[in-house]
Amino acid sequence: MLFISGCKSESAHEGPREVPVLQVSQSDSITVNESFSATLQGQQDVAIYPQISGKITRVCIKEGQNVGKGQLLFVIDQIPHQAALRRAVANVHAAESQVATAKLDMDSKQALFDGKVISDYELSAARNALATAKAELEQARAAELEARNNLSYTEIRSPVNGVAGIIPYRVGALVSPEITEPLTSVSDNASMWAYFSISEKQYQAMLAENPQSSDVVNLFPDVRLSLVNGKEYPYAGKVESVSGVVNPQTGSIQVKCVFPNPRKLLLSGSTGNIIMPHTSRDAIMIPKNATFEIQDKVFVYKIKDNKAESAEIKVSHTDDGNNYIVLDGLKPGDIIISEGVGTIRDDDPVKPTEDKK
Repeated sequence: MLFISGCKSESAHEGPREVPVLQVSQSDSITVNESFSATLQGQQDVAIYPQISGKITRVCIKEGQNVGKGQLLFVIDQIPHQAALRRAVANVHAAESQVATAKLDMDSKQALFDGKVISDYELSAARNALATAKAELEQARAAELEARNNLSYTEIRSPVNGVAGIIPYRVGALVSPEITEPLTSVSDNASMWAYFSISEKQYQAMLAENPQSSDVVNLFPDVRLSLVNGKEYPYAGKVESVSGVVNPQTGSIQVKCVFPNPRKLLLSGSTGNIIMPHTSRDAIMIPKNATFEIQDKVFVYKIKDNKAESAEIKVSHTDDGNNYIVLDGLKPGDIIISEGVGTIRDDDPVKPTEDKK
């Protein structure tokens, strides 16, 4: 009984628990880095298809090779098209001869008609024959042009500067304009486009912070790119365009930025993370150690009448992982417990002490 009485007496003399606290204050501006998932595309990705049918006789490039605009990529069997061109040229010469003969005949008939030797019918027939010969000449010339085009299509050239993709077809393969898989693709990746999305709320906040700006693109700072291996891409990017449409399914707005790619480190179709700095004005920042979470909600303990009182707050993460930017729930001058919040309960009596950090 004496032992129990002694414990009770000792407990009765326990005072409020000493806890480190800090006073909430506002900073003029805090810059944090926001991360957005992004997909990369070449400035131009061109699928190369043949425009005529035939067997491949030459493959002039290798997969992954840098190619220039106009460079020869493939050659399709030219022999039948060369023969077709020669026939077309011969037909043009024959048609030209027919036009010349028809013109001589008409001139002769005109002289006879003027001398009242032949009738108007015979002159009209000569004129019609000349018109028919000229029409046949035009048809022959059109056939020659088509034959020349078909022959030119046997040499498949790159329409852009870039890098060749995979080549599924080899010499001897029969190809046509109807093939489902292209001969190859050429990616113009001197500059790369990165596409990412921001929420409508973030977009509206940027507009609110810069009400004088008339160009939305100018609201965005230079951005950086984190590669899939975790390393940062050495060149900065610039936002080039912002979609004027909000995706109704996700509530997001697509943004396109461009990165220089002089060393060909970026490949079309790859992914990464856009790192965009964002400056919050008149912001409140508190250490993460001063918070605790319950069912994905973030709380702090305020000091009120020397007692701990929990308060839910809305926060935004910072890139250092050690602090939060408080969006709602605290105001300058509030006193909060800065450490050891996991052992505190609502209405616990506390004695504030200065935070040594």
